[in-house]
Amino acid sequence: MVFVDESGDHGLEPCDPAYPVFVLAFCIIRKSDYIDVITPAVQRFKFKHFGHDLAVLHEHEIKKAKGEFAFLLNPAKREIFFPDLNALMEATPMTLVAVVIRKDKLKEQYHKPGNPYHLALEYGLERVSKWLHTQNQTGKLTPLICESRGRKEDDELELEFRRVAPRITGFDIRFSDKRANLPGLQIADLVARPIGRHVMNPAQENRAYAILEPKFRRGSGGQINGYGLKIFP
Repeated sequence: MVFVDESGDHGLEPCDPAYPVFVLAFCIIRKSDYIDVITPAVQRFKFKHFGHDLAVLHEHEIKKAKGEFAFLLNPAKREIFFPDLNALMEATPMTLVAVVIRKDKLKEQYHKPGNPYHLALEYGLERVSKWLHTQNQTGKLTPLICESRGRKEDDELELEFRRVAPRITGFDIRFSDKRANLPGLQIADLVARPIGRHVMNPAQENRAYAILEPKFRRGSGGQINGYGLKIFP
């Protein structure tokens, strides 16, 4: 299964100077790991911190301590929550592919820049497809589960997916709202922004990215760039 989520605005106007990137993260997860490892681990985490598993893990709300995560304003609870969250992500078995579109550079270098989401989708699917081929998944249909962004946006994305589908085959695209509470989409949500922050400022300490770095798809020489991480332009 491949769970897909984003960070940043895919529009080119306006371009936020504080975060001029669009990130699309692809979390590739074996179905057996999803059933036996990830889903129960996420549920255990939620029962520990919320007393139920209805809460949806959302990076923006966690960062802002909003909604279900208002309890993080309590320093004592924060000190327990974040190490547990880091441990959950560290123990999550997955292979990671991410595409980062530098929107500021895209506008500078191209007279007619493409849609950042569509560019990221194509670059990401190319790399996910190649990884699946190495895992003897060629000829099998892999669910590609994207977070729903609204009917119009979903229709546009599905149209773009159909455009690249003749060249990059083997995926079955599906859309799901955050309220469906899928552990895989929540993992993808937590992944995307730390990658964007790392690309913008690689020298800055980034504990979340350090946890994710070993999970990236790699080339034969162990390299991430161009394999598990595509930065464009």
